[in-house]
Order: sequence, then structure tokens, then C-alpha cells
Amino acid sequence: MAEIIVPELAESITEGTIAQWLKKPGDYVEKGEYIVELETDKVNLEVISEEAGVVQELKAAEGDTVQVGEVIAIVEAGAAATGAETKAEQTSEPQQSEAAPVQATQEPQEQESSNTESKERLIASPAARKLAREKGIDLSTVPTVDPLGRVRKQDVTTFSNQPKQQTQQQPAQAAAPAAAVQQDGKPVERVRLSRRRQTIAKRLVEVQQNAAMLTTFNEIDMTAVMNLRKRKKDKFYEQHDVRLGFMSFFTKAVVAALRKYPAVNSELEGDELILKKYYDIGVAVSTDEGLVVPVIRDCDRKNFAEIEGDILAVAKKARDNKLALSDLQGGTFTITNGGVFGSLLSTPILNGTQVGILGMHTIQTRPVAIDAERMENRPMMYVALSYDHRVIDGKEAVGFLVTVKNLLENPEDLLLEG
Repeated sequence: MAEIIVPELAESITEGTIAQWLKKPGDYVEKGEYIVELETDKVNLEVISEEAGVVQELKAAEGDTVQVGEVIAIVEAGAAATGAETKAEQTSEPQQSEAAPVQATQEPQEQESSNTESKERLIASPAARKLAREKGIDLSTVPTVDPLGRVRKQDVTTFSNQPKQQTQQQPAQAAAPAAAVQQDGKPVERVRLSRRRQTIAKRLVEVQQNAAMLTTFNEIDMTAVMNLRKRKKDKFYEQHDVRLGFMSFFTKAVVAALRKYPAVNSELEGDELILKKYYDIGVAVSTDEGLVVPVIRDCDRKNFAEIEGDILAVAKKARDNKLALSDLQGGTFTITNGGVFGSLLSTPILNGTQVGILGMHTIQTRPVAIDAERMENRPMMYVALSYDHRVIDGKEAVGFLVTVKNLLENPEDLLLEG
């Protein structure tokens, strides 16, 4: 007998939720084959079976919370092989007169069994399985363009957006992800929050309860950055095979400002302030399951192309639900860009134990006073710095934000900052 145990997840994560059993009692599982999908506070992961055999028992149901080290399933090692040998012995010497009818009656059963096995062994990403489960979609009905037959999240999304008549052949019980109930005579729907959404809610409340959070605002004339990007973007792409965006400019400006105001790159632990001498910048990425903040390491040592490439890579991993726990840990400061959704102004909330977060917003053409006599339409962006007032005074916070503003309005100065 082999036990399926919840593996070590990360230093700060001690439990997870059974998102989906990929095998059920009686199913055969190969050694190294995925048997269950776990949902943790930060990422989803699939657990493999260390032995080949038949699943005898599932000790936790989908939706149950399980602890690291807990036994969640039992696999009887080698059970399938024994069963196959027995079946071979029973069918090796059939009577000649009965051979034909036996074959005729077993063929449909074997075909049905093969179809069932193929359905159970369907290869799909954790994100695809989760989305299909939420939308009540049978993954075996979802077409994929992947050459290996792996169903991706994009495939499920495309399939779910097809006209109703194309998907109406799905089982009736899969039509709705959650049953509607009546409340005061009005229809409502109850949807269980995912573990990640529960954790996001919990952490945001904790931050507001445990930090003296305050926000200061400013605006940046983006003319110089936009003109520089326009002149250099084609050559930049040819040389580095990555597009020059705004995030690398903001990241480099933030690093320069953190060097000038080191308290903003710190963490409060009891009565001690931990001043961090490295610059690992978190970049907030929106996914279907909520906001995640993968970390770009050593931004002070990277050029614009390296930063843009790293941001592109972690954003793709986040949306494909392939982030590792190490991708999300250890950030010293965070940048969030609500402008991609059209936000004009907002107050970002601190990320975990960090004491500062910069909020970017949409670029909007507005009339700006150049001097006492001239007005011009300029591409302007509001920026916001939320900070922990227990650590940072208003003077430092305003100075930090003004430094970011000045560097972005004079982007050549970023080269002098290293």
C-alpha cells in the first residue's frame, strides 16, 4: 500500500484545499501520474503518485482543507498488474465454439472502457481544470490545438464562448456552476470563494488593520518617456526581441528613489526596522483567480530589456497558472498598474509586510500650464504612493514620489542612476 501525502508547499504555507481529484477509487494510476490538484494561498499544484497501482481510498473530498503531511489517498501498489494477469489466465483457454460470441459481446465493453480510460487520462492544465469546473464544462468535449493534446485555459475559454447551440449537448447537470436559491423572492446564486480569493481578502484586511496606511499623490508628464519609446521601440525590439514598455521605466525610477529613500525599501519587525539592501520589485498581475504579485529580482542590476523580459515571463506564468511559490516571495516594494483597466486614480493597498506600493494609472491627455502664458495638451498620469506611516514620514513619502516623477519626466537621467 502507498500513501498519497500532502507535500511540503512552502515555508509560510501549511495547508491547502482539494481543488479536484484527477483519479477516483478503483482507477489505475501510473507512477509519477497526477492524482490530485491542490489549491494553496498563492498557486495551484498537482500531486503525483509515487507508486503505480489502483486507488483504494480517498481520505478527503473536493473542497476539504488538508494539512502538509496529511494522508489524503491510498494506492494499492501493483494491484492493476495482478488483475491483468488473472484476466489473461481466465481468457487464455476459451472453448472454440464460444470464442466468437464472447469476442462479440466484449468488444463494445472494451471500447467503452477505452473511452472511459481516455477521458480519465485527459491531459489539462490546472487552470483549465479549474475554469472548466467553475463553468460546468466537460473537458473531454473541449477541442484543443495543442499538438500533445493538452487542454489549456484558453481552449476552455474559447469553448465556453461558443454559441449555446454548439455546447447544448453537455450533460444537464453541468449547465450551471452553482445552484440558484431564492432570497426574499429574488433569484441569487451562491459561489464559494476560492482559497486564493479568501486569502487575498484576509491579507488585505490584515494590512489595513496592522499598518498606519496613508497615500500621497502626484502627476507625471509622460511626454518625454512616450517620445523616447517612439524613437527607440523598433530598434529595441530588433536588438532584444522584447518590446519597450512603461514598466521598465517605472521600475528603474523606483529603484533610484528607493536608493535615495532607503526606509521605503524596508520592513517593520517588532521594534526593529529591516533596511533591505537589495531591490526585488513586485509587479502586480491580474488573473481570473485574483491579483498576484510575482517578483522581479535584482532590478538594480538589470537593464531595461532584462526587466521587460522578466515582467513578460512572470505575467505569462501568472495567467497560465504556472507560478511557483518562489516567484511570489521576497519582494521589497510593489508596483501596480490600474491604468491598464482605465483607472484614472486609486489608492493602492500595501502588499504584505512591505511599507510602500506605487500605483500607476491611465495616461490621459489634459491641458497643462507650461508657464504663465502658455497651455499645452500633454499626456498626463496620476501616480499614488501608499506607505506605512509608522515607518515613513510624509516628507520622505512626498520626496520619494517627486523623485520618481522627475526621473520619468527626464528619462535620460535614469541612465545616470545606473
